[in-house]
Amino acid sequence: MSNTETLTRFPLVHLPSPVLPGATVTIAIASDAVRVAIEAARAADGRLLLTGGAERTLGVIATVPNVGNLPTGEPAAIIKVDRRARILAVHESDSNDLEPTATFADAEFLIDQPTSGRVEAATRELRAALELIAELRRSRRLPEILRTITDPGALADAVALWAEFGDDDRLRVLQAVDVSDRVDAIHSWARNHLNELQVAETIRNDVSEGMNKQQREFLLRQQLNSIRKELGEGDDDVVGEYRAKLDELDAPDVVKNFVAKELDRFERMNEQSPEHSWVRTWLDRIFEMPWGERSDDELDLAKAQEILDADHYGLDDVKERIIEFLAARKLRHDRGLDRWRGTNGAKRGNEEASEQTSDDVAPGAGSASDQASGHGRPDSDGSSPTSGRDDHDGASDQASGHGRPDSGGSSKPSGRDNQRGEGNVITLVGPPGVGKTSLGESIARAMGREFVRVALGGVRDEAEIRGHRRTYVGSQPGRIVRALQEAGTMNPVILLDEVDKLTAGGWSGDPTAALLEVLDPAQNHTFRDHYLEVDLDLSEVVFIATANVADTIPAPLLDRMDLVQLDGYTEAEKLYIANRYLLPRQIERAGLTEGELVVDDELIGSVIRGYTREAGVRSLERELGRLVRKVTSKVATGTETPVEIDNEHLSDWLGRPKVDDEIPERTSEPGIATGLAVTGVGGDVLFIETTAFPTGADAEPGLTLTGQLGDVMKESAQIALNYVRSHATELGLDDDALRRRFHIHVPAGAVPKDGPSAGITMTTALVSLLTDRSVKSTVGMTGEITLQGQVLPIGGVKQKVLAAHRMGLTEVVLPKRNGPDIDDVPESVRNEMTFHLASTYDEVLAAAF
Repeated sequence: MSNTETLTRFPLVHLPSPVLPGATVTIAIASDAVRVAIEAARAADGRLLLTGGAERTLGVIATVPNVGNLPTGEPAAIIKVDRRARILAVHESDSNDLEPTATFADAEFLIDQPTSGRVEAATRELRAALELIAELRRSRRLPEILRTITDPGALADAVALWAEFGDDDRLRVLQAVDVSDRVDAIHSWARNHLNELQVAETIRNDVSEGMNKQQREFLLRQQLNSIRKELGEGDDDVVGEYRAKLDELDAPDVVKNFVAKELDRFERMNEQSPEHSWVRTWLDRIFEMPWGERSDDELDLAKAQEILDADHYGLDDVKERIIEFLAARKLRHDRGLDRWRGTNGAKRGNEEASEQTSDDVAPGAGSASDQASGHGRPDSDGSSPTSGRDDHDGASDQASGHGRPDSGGSSKPSGRDNQRGEGNVITLVGPPGVGKTSLGESIARAMGREFVRVALGGVRDEAEIRGHRRTYVGSQPGRIVRALQEAGTMNPVILLDEVDKLTAGGWSGDPTAALLEVLDPAQNHTFRDHYLEVDLDLSEVVFIATANVADTIPAPLLDRMDLVQLDGYTEAEKLYIANRYLLPRQIERAGLTEGELVVDDELIGSVIRGYTREAGVRSLERELGRLVRKVTSKVATGTETPVEIDNEHLSDWLGRPKVDDEIPERTSEPGIATGLAVTGVGGDVLFIETTAFPTGADAEPGLTLTGQLGDVMKESAQIALNYVRSHATELGLDDDALRRRFHIHVPAGAVPKDGPSAGITMTTALVSLLTDRSVKSTVGMTGEITLQGQVLPIGGVKQKVLAAHRMGLTEVVLPKRNGPDIDDVPESVRNEMTFHLASTYDEVLAAAF
């Protein structure tokens, strides 16, 4: 309770905010009402009545000790608040209407009652709490208040002033006229504030453990994290975004559980920890994966055939394999046997991850180097009408998906057999420029899938395939995972380009071994990238590999591939490709229009024969490009169109021919024979040159070999010489002629050569030398010879025959057991060639001379 004492006619001033007894405030004299009230107070005893905020009946009595100006020049008064007072009446003083009038109020003083035992007990508890607050806040003013103020009511008012209460809290303290209520209000605030300070102190102690001077910024961040932890709010908005993405992630449950654990760990990490950035980058990579995204397969076989025919000329065998693959998927779809029949995923549609048989394999595409010679589209590769497939550019085919709970899709197959695919990986093998790479793009378009090319040439680190461990600086997923991210679907067509040029990295691992899991349909449904550390289902991906030669592909990897040979083209095929694809593309690139350049088939044939000698069409396109650019420069300088180029003036445009028919000249002398070989750029001819010279009386006859020959070819040369020596009588040779030193040379000494197929060619060259008879210049030969004169089969027949045809040879000697391989040779070439099939060297001899 409070006693009252009545006083009347105090000047009244209403302030925006309430004030408490014991406060000293400065108020600006910004209005006439304030000015006249202060003047009235100073004219009397210096006291006035103040109210504040929403309170109009309860105020405080204050004195005006001084009036002056603020630094801004504005007049102001210093007000010292004394005690509470209750307003009884409000009225205005009598004054001239032309002058502002002050508002006066009758008020009674409110005097605090003597304290009771309860108030004293509450005051002691309040003082104890305030002492703890002063200690935690390291305050100097609060201990002074506790020492100098003993009255409970005054103490409560002073603490409210020290704590800088807000308007609402100050108003509640002002309205607590009873001392007991006032002390209780301050005590309630003190307990709450003490709890806040103790929590802050606990956070500060927890965070500061193990910290040093360089981690002050880290300390502030930890305090923020700890406060949010106390409030039950997450780590930050990043975690919330990740959790939202996780809820929307269309991934298998095993993957989502693993991501959730990593996200929980990430939430507890401090941002200064190196692992914080590792985990955040890993989460970004996980959410970049196209989980559940699948392209709908194009099951219209007629349309697929139309796309393949439009993009590539010939390549019938490859196209047939693609159509067979699509036909199997279509049949499974029509009969309701698709594995992926759910609706999960934005592109799920009618995705069928069918269980493949060895025939359900998608054929392949080619190397990046092949794109230049493509036809059908600006970057596609040409192919022949009767295109054979002879070289090694592989393509893996596991297009049909076979999933498992922790693989790349959210649907789960039923049955153990549905968890893996079957079939080999199609590998396109062929020389550069025959259309391997661009064929991969055509396959993707025909199937309605995304296409991604992965260049493997020169890759020597196993981590390039399987990814780096997350603990390494700069670690990232492997190329397979990045290909899926680039494609945006879990079932793209991925072209593994130049797989024959992978190299073992020694300490960095063998990338060819890492490819075993990728290309094995029995394993790739659980492919695990070292960086992501979750199982991915690659069984729906159509892998297509390309290579120039299969010899450098390791046997275990080669065992998982179905080689499809893409051999070189005949002159007729190149002529068709040039007219349909290459020349129109070059004309378009040069800015010419159709009809401004006129060339005939004879001129293109002259370019093929005189300026190129290759299995593919890349050099042919390059020469045609030169010709078109020269015409463009003429047109740009005012030459009238159309520009017609005839065969007689071709050298004026392209210079002298680069290729000569040297076989008749090279083989006109005895001791020289023409062989056939397969190289990384296709089939080629090679010349075997021999000579002999006498040795000393005591010297042993011997053999010298030059031309950078490999071990196998050196052994073939020794076998050839020993066969001639052991069958000298049958061959009609003089023994004295054999007692000489022989020298066998294979020109182009800078090019390494190896293989057993030059055996009969070396033998023929030696017989030609010893009998002084020239081998027919129209004959080329290939085959391995034994010491008994047997002719054994060899590989690459189609490429070798095409090379012989390009070089102008009309007869080819082949092992008899290679007879069925002649069917792979285009019919147009077979009709122009004569084939001699030999099982013994006697038959070779009869055809060579």
